[in-house]
Amino acid sequence: MSASPRRQQIDTETRDCRALPADCLAAIISLTSPLDACRWSVVSPFFNSVVSSDAVWVKFLPSDYQNLVPASRSTSSLKDLYLSLCDHPVLIEDGKKSFSLHKRSGKKCYMLAARDFAVIWGDNPHYWSWNSIQDSSVRWFEINGSISTCKLSSMTHYKAYLVFKLAARFFGFTNERVEATVRLSGTEGLQRSVFLHAEVEDVQNDYRYPSVERGDGWLELELGEYFNEGGEDGQLEIRILHFDGGWKSGVIIEGIEIRPN
Repeated sequence: MSASPRRQQIDTETRDCRALPADCLAAIISLTSPLDACRWSVVSPFFNSVVSSDAVWVKFLPSDYQNLVPASRSTSSLKDLYLSLCDHPVLIEDGKKSFSLHKRSGKKCYMLAARDFAVIWGDNPHYWSWNSIQDSSVRWFEINGSISTCKLSSMTHYKAYLVFKLAARFFGFTNERVEATVRLSGTEGLQRSVFLHAEVEDVQNDYRYPSVERGDGWLELELGEYFNEGGEDGQLEIRILHFDGGWKSGVIIEGIEIRPN
């Protein structure tokens, strides 16, 4: 049985590529993307060997990765380090933030931990708690987080997400609009209305940004977006606000995640 024309074409192109020195081929693949490189790796054992080289993956890692990754996270290859940073974030800034990589693109992702927020009444245990106490409640729900834009990947479109859970004793937010703003410091930014929890049908019809369940069991809610051109150092500010005078309780917050769109 003869091979298909497409298979014959692939075999011919593979032989042509193998005529190139391995370091030249690695340089070419490094100009693509992590996703493309992984696709090349399944073509043949030869390509898998080239794709696995540090010469390829050093181009996919951030230029400042050595300053972000502790020595304890060292790996046998830069490919292993890249995959490790995608699946296992690194705590930075005394645990107030974590850093990881977007697996398909290699762009930087950050999680702003709840401890890094400016939270209205956040230091008052009657309103907010840092443990599993279920009876803390507030009337004014306001959270503010920020990150320096120089930490983000340049020429990248980012979105910010609130990562949270709803406790068994949850009330005060159902069908209630929460105002979210993502903006560069000194600008007005774009405000949008989001819902932590919606049940009424007419609310759901206007529910452009629904919370969704993540693979880790937490919920995430899109808060806004920002395009980082790079080259300038500013503060990206994220604000979540709901104030109507009624008591609210039962929101467990892990943090705000900022990742490429």
